[in-house]
Amino acid sequence: MKNLKIISLILMIALGSLLFFMSSGNKSQTVQKPIVSVTTFALYDIVKHIAADTVEIVNILPFGVDPHSFEPTPQLMAKIEKSALVIYSGAGLEPWVDGFHFKSRAIDMSHYVQLRELADNEHATHEHHHDASHVHNTVDPHYWLDFNNMKTATKVITKALIAILPQHKALYEQNEKKYIQMLNKLDSEYKQRLSSCKASSVVVSHNALGYLARNYGFHVESLTGLSPEAQPSAKDVTRIMHDIKKEGVTTIFFEHFVNDKVIKSIATDTHINIDVFQPLGNITKDEAEAGLTYEDIMKRNLDKLSKALLCR
Repeated sequence: MKNLKIISLILMIALGSLLFFMSSGNKSQTVQKPIVSVTTFALYDIVKHIAADTVEIVNILPFGVDPHSFEPTPQLMAKIEKSALVIYSGAGLEPWVDGFHFKSRAIDMSHYVQLRELADNEHATHEHHHDASHVHNTVDPHYWLDFNNMKTATKVITKALIAILPQHKALYEQNEKKYIQMLNKLDSEYKQRLSSCKASSVVVSHNALGYLARNYGFHVESLTGLSPEAQPSAKDVTRIMHDIKKEGVTTIFFEHFVNDKVIKSIATDTHINIDVFQPLGNITKDEAEAGLTYEDIMKRNLDKLSKALLCR
């Protein structure tokens, strides 16, 4: 009888322990990570490297979609509303945010970075396909191609993440330091490899290279200005072909999300090379599946620029 009581006691303890661990497991499963919603790949890359797996990242702009023509669905907007933090590029790149009142904290990154003002001769041809009154008419929105701007964005995002998850402050600051070191290294590599080049100009389908050209001392001739959806006129094509011959251009660049028919025709007629340049407003599905990072793609871009500019 005594042995039976002991066995019953052991079974009760074991059952209690099992129920405790099952209950603890269910509680851990119900704990949800805060949602951080971002637009543009560059901002996504920063959040992914700083936050690691401590948040759920919602990529508002799906991989493989042109950022200039994207409009979020009502279902996506509902998910954005659940976010603890929303980070968008600004500078007119996401016209859908106008009139939208974020219930959570929202950061317009264009308010923190140094935007490149368009030159007087850029305004006429560099209008965005949306409302002509947009800020897109006066500034270049591709600021993430400036490594100093990326460092600023990294600091802003790190601070915002710490505000919503202060328990991970040490991790975020450590990752911030690593990310900024990576950006400094990229800047040094660009300066070194583009410092001594035989050619001084590149031709692109639309001018997303303004920050790189300004920072590293080369010139950009674009077919359609800042808008990748603008249709080039016969005058535009004639102008570009003249510039190619005059400047001794070796390569003409286009983007994945831009119709390359005219560009290929120009390359054939002028007997120059054609290549894809990735300005990182978004990446393709193939690039996403390959796990390419901002660093990976900017290194690829450097290789292509160095080749096109005939750098030593």
